[in-house]
This record gives sequence, structure tokens and C-alpha cells, in this order.
Amino acid sequence: MKHEPDDQVLDYPLTSPTALEPPAEWERLRRQCPVARIKLPSGDEASLVTRYDDVRQVLSDPRFGRQLDAPDAARLTATESGGVFNSEMSKVLPQTGEGHQRWRRMLNRWFTAKRMAMLRPRIEVMADRLIDEMIKHGRPADLKAGLGFPLPVWVICDMLGVPESDRDRFSYWSDTLLNLTRYTEAEVLAAQAEFHEYMAGHITTKRAAPGDDLLSELITSTDSAGERMSDAALVATGLGLLVAGHETTANMIGKMVAMLLADRRRWEQLLADPSLVRSAVEEALRFDANAGVGMVRYLNESVEIGGTTLPRGTTVMCSMAAANRDTAAFEGADEMDLARTPNPHLAFGSGAHSCLGQALARTELQVVLEALLRRLPTLELAVPATELNRLEGLVVGGLREVPVRW
Repeated sequence: MKHEPDDQVLDYPLTSPTALEPPAEWERLRRQCPVARIKLPSGDEASLVTRYDDVRQVLSDPRFGRQLDAPDAARLTATESGGVFNSEMSKVLPQTGEGHQRWRRMLNRWFTAKRMAMLRPRIEVMADRLIDEMIKHGRPADLKAGLGFPLPVWVICDMLGVPESDRDRFSYWSDTLLNLTRYTEAEVLAAQAEFHEYMAGHITTKRAAPGDDLLSELITSTDSAGERMSDAALVATGLGLLVAGHETTANMIGKMVAMLLADRRRWEQLLADPSLVRSAVEEALRFDANAGVGMVRYLNESVEIGGTTLPRGTTVMCSMAAANRDTAAFEGADEMDLARTPNPHLAFGSGAHSCLGQALARTELQVVLEALLRRLPTLELAVPATELNRLEGLVVGGLREVPVRW
């Protein structure tokens, strides 16, 4: 079925009634305008896809590339760096083809199910320690600040051999890299220079005195072609893992707990049957209506998507969150079903570029949920769910804080 592009150009990101609710336009776009015209914060135009099958196709099809530094590619922000998808980090690392696969294979061994099983007991200890601190400081507490943020930061710092004491600096540097509208050009450029200098110094230290961490191993490892990573690639890899390893999971912990507490029956269901934790985590990932801007792709050749032919040079924004609410893919898509299985959601993307750290994120989310159910069964939101505030101005979606009591 052919679709004519809608003449309306929507400002993107789309707005939602409340922090946990989806934008009203999602349903209309999936039904009437599966390929919509949007204007990014930079002022550049792109095409938005919102249907499950279309998003999965774009993310899996090699014709939708990642050459977002192409002269005609849309930039996410008006800053010189153009945002995280156009950053120096994305230019240094191989984005497509065999080079990208070799890079991923060098990292994959640090994110296997076996390694996550070995890491899990240490994450459990840290989660309990953070909950102890929350209880000691009393209620109400900000679950994001007390647990959601420090846990993934501790884990990724441990994996990279980076001092956790620098976590506040990492958070600021990371936010500037994920900037949409929050920071000025000068703030972004200064922070990125500091971030690069810090990571370059860290890698120099690791080269002189290796530890039992991912970066120490990467310094001496070779890929399947027998090549070692350049210093620039090591720095970019360290930056990318530090950003990806804490920002999205820290926000997802807060959103997951808020979603489960927004309707008390969900929390009670998990208390009655803790074996649902794994499927509940997957459903929270699918149900998340505040997942951020999505994933950007650049069209290397003319392709038909969603009944619309897009010319070469089109920048396409994939809304995985909108796709995860598609009733054509999920029965009762707008209901949170904690026992949903199978659950082929797209929260971690699809295809060759699916999230490298998804096993780690799943482990952290499961551990946090198990610990909270065990330690704080009376947990509840300290404000109505409708009064939760969105994290604004960043590529990632999240809540500014998650006030809770018990």
C-alpha cells in the first residue's frame, strides 16, 4: 500500500501529556503517516518511522547507513559537533561493514551471558549497599539519585578501570555529548575536550600499568585481522562505553520503577510472584514511552519504506518506543503485561547495530528490581505519577527524579 507523505512537518522530539505517557501523535502516525516529516532541534529535516516492521527494517537494512557526517545528513543539534550521532567519537570508530563487526567482536567477550553471570553477585552487593544508604538517609528519597544513577556508574567504571570518584564529572561530560538543547556550543566543546583529555590520560596510565579491566585488555588485543586499536579508537571506545554504560540504564531504572509503582497492582503482582521479574523488565523496556529521540540512519540509496519511496541522502529517525506500542506487533500494546512472552521489543535496536551492552543492562535492571522487592516491599511513589518530571534537552529519555517512600 502506497502512502503519500504528510505535508505537516512535526517538531521533534514530540511532546507527551505526562512523563510516563506516549505522545498522542504516535497512534495517528502509525495509522495514517508511517513516514512523517520532522524538524530536529538543529532545524534540519528528517523522516520519522513509527511502525514496528518499518523500524525493524530500517535498523536491520545495511542500505540505511550511519554516515551521519555526510554533507547532506541532518544534524541533531545546532552545535558544531551536531550531537552524539555526528560527534568525533562516531567518526573515529568504524560505523559499518567488516571494520565495525571486528570492533564489536573485540568488545563482545566482555558482555557475554557468562561474564554477566560472573558479575551479577557483585552488582547484587552494590545494589544492597545503595539501598542501605537510601534507608539510612530516610524517606522520601530520590530513587534515581540514590540507586538508579550510582549503580550503573559503579559497574561501568569497574569494567573500564576508571575511578568511580569521578562520576559527577562523567555525568556532566556525558550529558553534553547527549545534548539536544540543554547546553551551549561553548559548554559542549569545552566539556568534550576535557572528556577526551581525561580518557586519553587514563589509557596512557593503563598502558603503563595494566589492570584487570576492559581497556587494559583492548590496549594489547588484536582483532580478527591481527590489528590493534589506535589510541584514537581506544579513547572513543572508552568514551562511548562510559556514556552508554551509565546514562541509558540509570534512566531506565528510574522509569521502570516509576511505571511499576504508577499502578500499584503491578508492584503487588511482582511481590506475589517474583519469578516475573525477568519478563517484567522486558515489558518495562517495551512499554517505556519516554525512551529518548530514537536511532538515526542515513540513506545510501533510494529505498521504499512504509509504502513511501525515500531518496538517497534522506536522514531517517527510528522511534523504537513508538514501534514498541504498535498493535500490529503486540497484542494489547498499550497495556503493561508483566508476564508478556515472547516480547520481541526493539528497545535495544535490531540487526548489526543492536545495543552491545544489552546483557549488562538487563542484568542491572533485574538485580535492582529483585533487591527493591525484597528490601522495600512497601515502596511507593511519593508524588502522583502525573507529577513526575521529564529529563529535558538530552538525546536519552528519563525522569529528573523519582521521589519514593516506603
